[in-house]
Amino acid sequence: MPQVHTGSKVVPARERWATQGLDLRTVSACAVLLFLSVQSVVAQRQTTERRRSGRLEGTVSEARSAGKLYLAGARVQALGPITMETKTNGEGAFVFDELPPGTYKLTASAQGMDGEQTVTLTSNQVVRVLLLLKPARVTTTIDVSTADTAKKTPSPVQTIGEKTLTYAPNVNERMETLLPLVPGVVRGPDGHINLKGARNTQSGALVNSANVTDPVTGSPAINLPIDVVESVQVVSNPYDPEYGRFTGAVSSVETKTGSYEKRHFSIQNILPRWRDRDGSIVGIGAATPRMTLSGPLIKDKLSLIQSFEYRFVRTPVNSLPPLQRDTTQESVDTYSQVDLKISPQQTATMSLAVYPQKLQYMGLNTFTPQPATADFHQRGYEIYGQHRYLTGAESALISQLSYKTYDADVTAQNNEPYQLLIDTTRGGYFNRQERNTWRLEGQETYQLAPRHFVGEHELKAGLNATHSSYIGHQVFLPVELIGGSGSPVEQITFTAPTSYGVTQSETAWFASDKWSPKTRLTFDLGVRFDSDTVTGTTHAAPRTGFIVLLTKDGRTLLKGGVGMFYDRVPLMFPAFERLPQRTVWMFDASGQASSSTLYLNRIVGGLHNPESIAWSAAIERQVLEHLAMRFEYEQRNTTKDFTVSPLSSGNAGIIALSNAGRDFYREFQVAARYSSERMSLNGSYARSRAYGNLNDPALFFGNYPQAVIQPDARARLPFDAPNRFLFWADIAGPKRFTLIPVYDLHTGFPYSPWNEFHEYAGPRNERRYPRFSSMDLQVSRPFSLHVRDSRRLQVRVGFGVFNVFNHFNPRDVQNNVASNEFGEFLNDAWREYRGKFVFQF
Repeated sequence: MPQVHTGSKVVPARERWATQGLDLRTVSACAVLLFLSVQSVVAQRQTTERRRSGRLEGTVSEARSAGKLYLAGARVQALGPITMETKTNGEGAFVFDELPPGTYKLTASAQGMDGEQTVTLTSNQVVRVLLLLKPARVTTTIDVSTADTAKKTPSPVQTIGEKTLTYAPNVNERMETLLPLVPGVVRGPDGHINLKGARNTQSGALVNSANVTDPVTGSPAINLPIDVVESVQVVSNPYDPEYGRFTGAVSSVETKTGSYEKRHFSIQNILPRWRDRDGSIVGIGAATPRMTLSGPLIKDKLSLIQSFEYRFVRTPVNSLPPLQRDTTQESVDTYSQVDLKISPQQTATMSLAVYPQKLQYMGLNTFTPQPATADFHQRGYEIYGQHRYLTGAESALISQLSYKTYDADVTAQNNEPYQLLIDTTRGGYFNRQERNTWRLEGQETYQLAPRHFVGEHELKAGLNATHSSYIGHQVFLPVELIGGSGSPVEQITFTAPTSYGVTQSETAWFASDKWSPKTRLTFDLGVRFDSDTVTGTTHAAPRTGFIVLLTKDGRTLLKGGVGMFYDRVPLMFPAFERLPQRTVWMFDASGQASSSTLYLNRIVGGLHNPESIAWSAAIERQVLEHLAMRFEYEQRNTTKDFTVSPLSSGNAGIIALSNAGRDFYREFQVAARYSSERMSLNGSYARSRAYGNLNDPALFFGNYPQAVIQPDARARLPFDAPNRFLFWADIAGPKRFTLIPVYDLHTGFPYSPWNEFHEYAGPRNERRYPRFSSMDLQVSRPFSLHVRDSRRLQVRVGFGVFNVFNHFNPRDVQNNVASNEFGEFLNDAWREYRGKFVFQF
């Protein structure tokens, strides 16, 4: 059971847990040092035991250019007595050093092309090769070749690669901004990213396989400079049991590896963007300079990648007065990563991410002006370490340890009484918060070499242990609802502020078998066991997937699976009963209190882990040499989801937190990709339905609580978009221009009308915003300039246009039936222009 403590003031709470937090942080630091020390000893032993080694080096180029066009960023792998992997540098070169003698198969892939070559290496020999790449018979998006069947996942997976991250139109220049390029992923009306019909708090978020969600709310809680991100994957219904603690989809970020050979430096966004208000320049609209350094600390042994980004961004609410319409975000995000080649069998990675942020006027919209909004401050960092040990040619042990902190404060602009009027909001925001959290997580994963028994088996097993802590302080101030007459119709008061603390320990272990009884048939079999001290339970989550090559030519693939998933319990839920209680006062026409109801916070039926059963099936077909298509259906049913709802009898009641919630998501998707030498075209249509309980506890007790809690109901979820067309292209234009247009068209999001008491009028979420339609375009071109000492400066210049056709895409609606403007849509997302200048050395 959770350890929950209370107090009446924030200072005693801090003192009560200060010693504990300091001790645990000290222990965490010692654990990291011990981890590195052990790996160092192992490294020395492996170095003394290794045999005389050789060296493989070479270049990667296009076959159709007769070897003259070298490819930078190509992925190269050496398979032999040991397995090593690297990427080509800016000149298309690669190096594998300290390789044991033997026969190696070199494979390379880049830009829809691949190639391979076999070489033999003897002791102390240097072999140089030229790898020529030809267009792959099967595209990188839908790869159904027989040789790679065992490596494919039966889960629906979409990857946003490094080139897309670099060149695609990205209004915020954040990696999460590009996630809607994946069918089934939308940015909801609250601004949060919703993956495959799941709430922001139901999905998983990983960076280099480490959990980066907020332990309190369950939402993603890390900011990385986009320059260090190599790829982002969205995995829906992952049948690999290594994934856990969510009931939706998962986003997985992989960071780049620093260069072991040459130093690289880039700087961009050095010029600020002015704030234009009705044709006049009024201060700075944004300043987002960032710089990234990559290079060897010890050549071919130790590399560093360091990125720094400062962000000052004003985002307008276009329906408010010109100088009172901006939210202001200010942050400093840094990421440092060191990669170490300990020996041919061992590598290690250490990283430090720091992400403080200040968001002024959080919650600003047409009906909540700046004085009535909140300010949100966050402070946090993550220390991460991973060690990879190749125990054989096809077996490996991966150990990782991460420590994450995430502290957050919510404050108000003033202390005036908070009033909800028909058309606006007055006073200072009613909630104050102070949170201090941390999480320590360790994981061991062992991949065995293939075994042969009634086919081929690839076995994998792992263990994960996590400990989290949360110290919080909450203040709720009175709220008044003002009716159409201008007089109060309802008031909500709260008891005294409270302080509390919660700790939680979680463990998980998993085992999986990728079994190929036949060349064209593969099964993914696995099971995962999760337990935690909050619920005091252990859950078994079996999963299975399959991949079948339907045709001998390897061009048609059938895949799918079914699995069970269990979600985490955010730490704000065990502390729910310790939050301030509320009393709702009703007023008559004369302004006098006519009744009152005291609501106590109660956990009904105990806390349980939400669970979901998900399945999917897909057919992928390489129709032509350059054209691939995918037909896919997936469905997820979630039960025991968290929900809150008021229950009352007379003048007494409770705010019930329970696992009574249920939701489901289903999606049918048709996608196609055309890839040629000069362009790639991507198109998809998704027909979906997201339906479930609407009273997500995060709406009322998260970072930005709503004041009024109405009875729960089941309806279409706020981010439901039944029909969505998505098209985007990567076009190599004349004169080295690159053009990437993105067109997104989907059904408007649902909303509900309410009256002056904020009681819902009619069925929930049956009305909708207008259809969303937006065309974005990014155009860029590289230039090469000579500088002194024979060095060259690479410059990339470009510009972006967002909502090219200036389509009416409102973000607010007047849904109060007592308003004269009921049903009016406001806060249109206007067309925007952005320039881009990148300097690289």
